[in-house]
Amino acid sequence: MIVRIMGEGQVRLADSHFAELNELDDELLAEVRGGDGDGFRRTFHALLARVRELGEPLPDDALEPSELILPARDTTLEEVRALLDDEGLIPTL
Repeated sequence: MIVRIMGEGQVRLADSHFAELNELDDELLAEVRGGDGDGFRRTFHALLARVRELGEPLPDDALEPSELILPARDTTLEEVRALLDDEGLIPTL
């Protein structure tokens, strides 16, 4: 799956990593719903870091369609809240 982090670029991520990422996404969803700003920031940064660590970066000139788009690192809790649905940022595969 191709994942884009807004403002950073794209990575290719194996489907096998999504169980781990969904755990972080579930934590993030709970923190956003509970208004836990510190928890949100910590978990959101951990989620983006894991995507970067587990993914294989695509060249900057690659124009692959992104199947998942994640907000930029500096996105606020309120902005993420507006993007969320019942599944969070990452759909269950």
